[in-house]
Amino acid sequence: MSVARSPVRVVCISDTHTLHDQLSIPEGDVLVHAGDLTRRGSREDVRAFDAWLGSLPHPHKVVIAGNHDFCFERVPDARSWITQATYLQDEGCVVAGLRVWGSPWQPRFFDWAFNLDRGAPLREKWDRIPSDTEVLLTHGPPNGVLDRTWDGSRVGCEELRAAVARVRPRLHVFGHIHEAYGREEQDGTVFVNACSCDLEYEPVQAPIVVDL
Repeated sequence: MSVARSPVRVVCISDTHTLHDQLSIPEGDVLVHAGDLTRRGSREDVRAFDAWLGSLPHPHKVVIAGNHDFCFERVPDARSWITQATYLQDEGCVVAGLRVWGSPWQPRFFDWAFNLDRGAPLREKWDRIPSDTEVLLTHGPPNGVLDRTWDGSRVGCEELRAAVARVRPRLHVFGHIHEAYGREEQDGTVFVNACSCDLEYEPVQAPIVVDL
């Protein structure tokens, strides 16, 4: 006779841009941050963010980089500056019994970090996502899901949307497009744009909590 597993509470944030300590963070089992934790990727910003993570009670914390977090792309040992969470960059881990995969890439946007051209370069990254992934953590959104900018344009990644259709994770958390903050569900996947900062870079968008 199988025993039902208690839900795992995942607290989702993203795009805090050094303003993390202005947020009210709900309790949960897993805290995930979908990138842009810094302004431009300084060591000082990362150290301050890591110290803040250490003050939070969540048993598990998972972090990826975003397009503002240049240090993780340019400094070989920058990931070692994160000591209070699991940092993922095109790799996975298991936390609270959930298989998580994290990746920082997004379609090219000016000359920011972790930019790739649409099409094959991004497809190569998304092809690495294991088919048994339950929680997918990317910085940018998939095309057509919580990716609409202030002027109405859809800017999410088409190749990522195809990868999500292949993998069918239970939860896909991302950020990047501040004004598209929110949550929706499609085809069994809960999508969360967890941007904490709004379009004016004010940290007024609350963490989104998902029970899996």
